[in-house]
Amino acid sequence: MQLRAVLEVRRDTLGYVSQFLRVVPRVSALDVVAEPLLARGVDQAIAREKASELLAKLNLPHELWQLPPATFSGGEQQRVNIARGFITDHAILLLDEPTASLDAKNRRVVVEMIAAKKAEGVALLGIFHDEEVRDAVADRILDVSAFSPRKAAA
Repeated sequence: MQLRAVLEVRRDTLGYVSQFLRVVPRVSALDVVAEPLLARGVDQAIAREKASELLAKLNLPHELWQLPPATFSGGEQQRVNIARGFITDHAILLLDEPTASLDAKNRRVVVEMIAAKKAEGVALLGIFHDEEVRDAVADRILDVSAFSPRKAAA
């Protein structure tokens, strides 16, 4: 598969939320969240408005929206990352510990957001160590601990 095709699949089909936020320095949280829509050709004003809605839903204080997320706490960075991953309408959404650094209030918000994506027909594949969140969102659970290199080495 050519690189261009891989990039198109990534842009148009797969969304991703990691527990780690990696962004360009000095870019505001609002623009970090809006970027996936801009990459898909959405008007900047519309992308920023949708980003604002998600940041508000995830309880990120408005005064932080114009600041670069590298200066944020772990939980604040995680909320930016979640908003960025949920802003698009990708058919598949990959979730890597999306609630790892969140307090109970924001975990509930993310569980609701995951349920909404499921209701829209989005295919979700997630890694969750938080059993409460996993049980709230999972249709099927695969315990991968048996495949751990640590177990094989023991």
